[in-house]
Amino acid sequence: MPTPPRPRAAALAVSVVLLFTSLTACGGSEDGVDLPSQTLSWKDCPAPAESQGGGDAPSPLPGGAEWQCATMKAPLDWNDPKGATIGLALIRAKASGDKDRRIGSLVFNFGGPGGSGVTGLPAFGADYARLRTRYDLVSFDPRGVGRSAGIECEDDEQLDEYFQQDATPDDAAEQKKLVDAVTSFNGACEQHSGKELPHLRTTDAARDMDLMRQVLGDDKLHYFGISYGTELGGVYAHLFPEHVGRAVFDGVVDPTQDPEQSSLGQAKGFQLALDNYAKECTSAAEGCPVGDTTQDVKDKIAKLLEELDEKPIPGLFPRDLTQTAATNGIAQSLYSKDFWEYLTEGLQQAYDGDGKVLMMLSDSMNGRNEDGRYSNTQAANIAVNCADTKPRYTPKDIQGKLAAFRTASPLFGDYLAWGMLGCTGWAVDGAADHPDVSAHGSAPILVVGNTGDPATPYEGARKMVDALGAGVGVELTYKGQGHGAYDSGSTCVQNAVNHYLLDGRTPKEGTVCS
Repeated sequence: MPTPPRPRAAALAVSVVLLFTSLTACGGSEDGVDLPSQTLSWKDCPAPAESQGGGDAPSPLPGGAEWQCATMKAPLDWNDPKGATIGLALIRAKASGDKDRRIGSLVFNFGGPGGSGVTGLPAFGADYARLRTRYDLVSFDPRGVGRSAGIECEDDEQLDEYFQQDATPDDAAEQKKLVDAVTSFNGACEQHSGKELPHLRTTDAARDMDLMRQVLGDDKLHYFGISYGTELGGVYAHLFPEHVGRAVFDGVVDPTQDPEQSSLGQAKGFQLALDNYAKECTSAAEGCPVGDTTQDVKDKIAKLLEELDEKPIPGLFPRDLTQTAATNGIAQSLYSKDFWEYLTEGLQQAYDGDGKVLMMLSDSMNGRNEDGRYSNTQAANIAVNCADTKPRYTPKDIQGKLAAFRTASPLFGDYLAWGMLGCTGWAVDGAADHPDVSAHGSAPILVVGNTGDPATPYEGARKMVDALGAGVGVELTYKGQGHGAYDSGSTCVQNAVNHYLLDGRTPKEGTVCS
């Protein structure tokens, strides 16, 4: 079943915090490598693997700076830090400024879970030119992602079928088909990646980051986390508060929510984003081509989805645009206000019986390229979420929650509710209901919330500040649209973030940018 966009994750068993904090500083592995003292061999980056999304090797940055890649060894099992190791793929662009002003490395995580940092950082690298004046820009494929012991589940042909199926069943037969598909997918993950599945919790990735800090030669971890990356950063701050340097969380996950609460919050968030899209479209001087009023826009979309449930339309040959693919594509278009024009174009085409644009948007969400090959983004997303979160839901559970989800979002409610079946029958028990991000003693962390964020609703920023603890989180509000704030084009947000990361000055608590 297509996994709705859920930047959720981790959990932490308090009883093992002190144990793992000490283990991170441990030495060698079974192959004799002293892990914190290992030397990285930085080389020109190859073209991305299919598991990372494929494509060409990253282009140089403006000014000609080249990207470099390396592989860092980390324990497969942090309970056995001297045992078997895995390779974690890293990428960097060295600082552009004077060496005597260099602060260190700035490590990025762009979210997911399941997103490749090795491909993500070059895609946005030019946006961080000011930050590169004093930092090496660094990112990585977290364990289970891309070239870092990437999780394998179903093959490309099977995934085409998986992502096309009816994700919002209307009767018992459709429910059984959906459950069977989830069971088959999850079984394939266990079959192909069973050794890795128990070691994909966000706490494992946080320990990897502390090892990375040491290998990169930094006393503190300077960090920029986006979406799920805010949760990863929060878990890191909980485990290693004394190692936190200058850190920014953007597009903030609510760390207090269980999977149901998170999915319900996203239902509200995506509905709000759709409402905002419809309002802007219908207020344009030239008129809105997909509806006369805000309600008319939404009614027409709902009618389209109902019709697609009965009869899909041609999409990208040989695949049809199904109700599921259309819903997925609409959700993808709401991640950024820059994508709204594609939503308008896709809706216009779909109303005329052509599903190409909405299917392209859906493919982007699912990690499918034009050649029909999939990255392992969705497989890793499911694997990390299921390792992190304890609750498991049945069709009966979902049926009992549909009314609340439909109230939250007439359009996305069913889709997000049924998405909670994704961990049913998973091979590894989840760690907890939600992560622990309390970080007493940490340096200040700048927490940036966007009032129009569909994927990580604005309220999560305040919840993160409160959960980090007194004197740690500093909240900055952006009154805008889309997922995250730094790359929204807001000079106010960028200046506030840059001043903190470059000069160590946090904005005044409660600062609002618009």
